Amino acid sequence: MVGTFINVAAICTGALLGALFKKGIPQRVGDTVMQGLGLAVILVGAQMALQTRNPLIVIGSLALGGVAGAGLDIEGRLESLGRRIEARFGRSGEGGLAYAFVTTSLIFCVGAMAVMGSIEDGLTGNPRTLIAKAMLDGIAAVIFASTMGIGVFFSAIPVFIYQGSITLAARLVGAGLSPWVVSELTATGGLLIVAIGLNLLQVTRIKVGNLLPAIFIAAIITAVIEMTRQY
Repeated sequence: MVGTFINVAAICTGALLGALFKKGIPQRVGDTVMQGLGLAVILVGAQMALQTRNPLIVIGSLALGGVAGAGLDIEGRLESLGRRIEARFGRSGEGGLAYAFVTTSLIFCVGAMAVMGSIEDGLTGNPRTLIAKAMLDGIAAVIFASTMGIGVFFSAIPVFIYQGSITLAARLVGAGLSPWVVSELTATGGLLIVAIGLNLLQVTRIKVGNLLPAIFIAAIITAVIEMTRQY
């Protein structure tokens, strides 16, 4: 859980720094920093994607995962959840601790990087994706806390519980997964990380949430192929 601890520390540090900047961070500064981090996220994702031993598995997983995710409308449901929470806490409590806590908790927890980074950390012990996420969350925490207050600091609690739980679950499941399954799962998740980087750079708008099932489909396809080869 090294990656989760680093992520939590980055959020706490960013929130404390942001609380000192009561007048806010200039938008041009925040935009430039986020663009730089977007490039770094693409680099991390590309390194993960290149671990594949069979690109056809990744392609098939993304196609099937996209069909499943779009059918379930995962992205739309996440956005709807965000709007409901914002409506509940935002209009009546905007600027308050509850609003800052709920809003930033949702932002930091929901997304492919939180899921994929935690799975990667649990399966391989490599926290690189969560470290990249920590950099993004830390900068975002500075910006959010400078405008919404110290409530951002407490969003580190649900991040710890959410990502930590996924990491521990992946650790337990990972004992039964072969290196090939892990590599294809990681490669598929890596392409989703690249998509997040492209979204950060505003090159396009990829609905990464709808592609999340591809991660698990990649593991299933690879496991089935392995079993077939054994027999």
